[in-house]
Amino acid sequence: MQDVLNASTPADWRALDPGNTLYLELDSGRVVIELAPAFAPQHVANIRTLVRAGYFDGLTINRSQDNFVVQWGDAEGEDPAKARPMGEAKAKLPAEFTRPSEGLDFTTLPDADGWAPEVGFVQGFPAARDPKAGMAWLAHCYATVGAGRATAADSSTGNQLYVVTGQSPRQLDRNITTVGRVVQGMEHLSVLPRGTGPLGFYEKPEQRVAIRSIRLAADVPEAERAQLELFRTDRPAFADLVESRRNRRDDWYVHPAGHIDLCNVPVPVRVAATE
Repeated sequence: MQDVLNASTPADWRALDPGNTLYLELDSGRVVIELAPAFAPQHVANIRTLVRAGYFDGLTINRSQDNFVVQWGDAEGEDPAKARPMGEAKAKLPAEFTRPSEGLDFTTLPDADGWAPEVGFVQGFPAARDPKAGMAWLAHCYATVGAGRATAADSSTGNQLYVVTGQSPRQLDRNITTVGRVVQGMEHLSVLPRGTGPLGFYEKPEQRVAIRSIRLAADVPEAERAQLELFRTDRPAFADLVESRRNRRDDWYVHPAGHIDLCNVPVPVRVAATE
C-alpha cells in the first residue's frame, strides 16, 4: 500500500471541508470528525447548531463498552429537570437510516459482502447500497460516528453521539442514523477505561471523561485547524490501494486472501504539505 501512496499525486488527495469537520477536544488531545451531510442532512444540521451553541462543552463521555462503542452527551439528559437545553436545535428529527442511491458517486468494492448487495465508498465514507431498492447507507465500521437513539426510530437528535471502537457492528446498519466518522485521534477514544455498568456506562460521575469543547473547524482560526488531507476514494489510485490490500504480495504472505472486507479498507490521512 505504501508504494501506492508514494506514487500518488496531489489530485489523489482532498482537504477536509471546515464546514463539515468537528474538533472534539479532550484533555488527552483532539479528535477530528468528518460529518456526512449527504447521508444525514437534518442530523448534521442539528449537530452544527448544537456545536455552535456550545451544547457539548463541559459535558462528558459517559460510556465505553468493550469491543463496541464510546458515547458522549448529557449524562442528565433523561431527567427533564436537569437536562441541558438544546436551544435552537430541533427536538424532533426523522430517522435518516438510508437515502436514495441515485446521484451518489459510489466506488464499489469487488468482493461480496454479507450485509448488503454492494459495498464501497462515497466521498471517503464506507457505504453500502441495494441497487434493486435504489437505496444507500453508511456502514458501521471502526471510527463511524452515529446518533444515539431510544426505541423509536425517530428518537435521535444528534445530542447523544457514539463512535465505533470495536469490531464493526454491521447489524446496526439501517437501524440508526450515522452522521460521520473519525479521521484522526481515535487513540483518544479507543483507550478509554471500559465502563463497569450495563452497556459499558460509567456508574460514577468521577469515571466520566470531560469534554473540553466541540467546535466546527470553520469557527476555529485557520492557524489552529488540523491541516489534513484524505485519500480520495473516487480515483484510480484508490483502486490500486484496494488491490494492494486484497492480494498482499510481500514475502511474508504465503496465501494472499483475494478478498477484502469493507471495514478493512483503510482511507489514508496525512498532514497537508506546507509551501
